[in-house]
Amino acid sequence: MKLDPFYLIVGGVDRLAPLLPLGVRLVQLRLKDTTPHDTRVQIIQARDLCARHNVQLVVNDYWELALELGCNAVHLGQEDMDRTDFNALRRADISFGLSTHDDAELERALSHDPAYVALGPVYPTLLKKMPWGPQGLERVADWKRRCRDTPLVGIGGLTPQRLPGLFAAGADCAAVVTDIQLADDPGVRTAQWVAATRGYAPLTTANA
Repeated sequence: MKLDPFYLIVGGVDRLAPLLPLGVRLVQLRLKDTTPHDTRVQIIQARDLCARHNVQLVVNDYWELALELGCNAVHLGQEDMDRTDFNALRRADISFGLSTHDDAELERALSHDPAYVALGPVYPTLLKKMPWGPQGLERVADWKRRCRDTPLVGIGGLTPQRLPGLFAAGADCAAVVTDIQLADDPGVRTAQWVAATRGYAPLTTANA
């Protein structure tokens, strides 16, 4: 999969369509509290939209639908890993990224040889209540040392102003949710993120 320094995360395909033409190259569709029918429809729409704009789509959680619908990348939380058929994903050439928050979760994630590891929240975030406090840039640097060649995605409380520190600490990619969702003009904010990350080289990664 193509891993861009700017990783847009949206909660619905309706939020995705107006942002794709702004230079987005990597996007995750994170659907919560949707019906099975709506979930399927939105993944299909996102798949087709991203294909038209040459954007890498990552499906959050729904790895079985990703398999069925011909998507080539998924993101999985630790709880999702318990019920995921990783061999089926590999056979279908579907890349997968994995969330981590502590040492045990990092070791578990790296044992699956993921396309990337995500660490968060780096800074305080309004997205949802979490049992983990802000990880901070020192943890980002420690994670990158331990990940070695596996790309590291930072998520949580990120802004364009915090981007230089995040990348200096070793992150390869900045995943952005609320800074765009809560912006007065999500399109303008997305364009600012695209501009802020264009000085960093995109990566091409694949699961072994």
